[in-house]
Amino acid sequence: MAMDRLIGILAILLREEKVTAAQLAARLEVDKRTIYRDMERLCRAGIPLRSERGKNGGISIMEGYAIHSTLLTDADRGAILAGLRSLDSVSGTGYYRRLMEKLPRSEEAAADDCVVIDLSSWYGPVLAPRLEELKDACARRSVVRFTYCAPGGESLREVEPDKLIFRWSSWYLYGWCRKRRDWRLFKLNRMVDVAVLEATFAPRDAPWPITPPERVYPGALVALIRFDPAARWRLIDEYGIKSFTRAEDGSLLFRRGFPDRAELIRWVLSFRDQAELLEPVEVREELRKLAEILLRKYDR
Repeated sequence: MAMDRLIGILAILLREEKVTAAQLAARLEVDKRTIYRDMERLCRAGIPLRSERGKNGGISIMEGYAIHSTLLTDADRGAILAGLRSLDSVSGTGYYRRLMEKLPRSEEAAADDCVVIDLSSWYGPVLAPRLEELKDACARRSVVRFTYCAPGGESLREVEPDKLIFRWSSWYLYGWCRKRRDWRLFKLNRMVDVAVLEATFAPRDAPWPITPPERVYPGALVALIRFDPAARWRLIDEYGIKSFTRAEDGSLLFRRGFPDRAELIRWVLSFRDQAELLEPVEVREELRKLAEILLRKYDR
């Protein structure tokens, strides 16, 4: 809707000092002509916009102008409250709770009390201070050093942090890895001995969208697994109702890509006797040999 887009443009301009029409068009998924028409509407509405040409040009709101709080409706304030509550669930500072107390309440905004977004985890005592520490590092552009524990082993990393991201049910640090010379996502739970260094860095242009799931969890190893019907609830819970098909004998056939053999074997074993790996054949053989080793160990 045009009104939503106008509010979106204002929100971006209030948050950022200067933005080009091309950047606004890309972020709001419209063309530049639409942005220029929206600028005319905002100017007619009394919002003093300034447009500068040239290399460092862009669109900005004239210095000293403030938008009255009535621009936010009760529903807008309710949605903001819901978002602040979600951030407060992982923050150990109480900052977001104090911020919520500054926003006026109303019956319409109270409707968002029905929505609870809890981003906390079992790692709460460690996660909350780490989030605050890394958030400050992103804001100050301070280099972060840590040991990263991954399936391939542990490695010392120095990263130029860009954003903290909650994705795939976990928190990640997104930044430029000096070791890999590329943008990477680092799972916070796998980062140990985290240290924010005094060294700072110049900002880089981060690619968008941020690293796609296929790069973090590449499906290079495609597996075919037969499941007992009793495992149906878990397949639905983890991958959705369309992730499997029902065979004539009532069993469930599941085909999906996995990043590596170790991840595939761990996942199949987590179903105990409710899963049978059919393909790839070489991984099935590896799983059979593992079962023989386990049998000898527990048959002593």
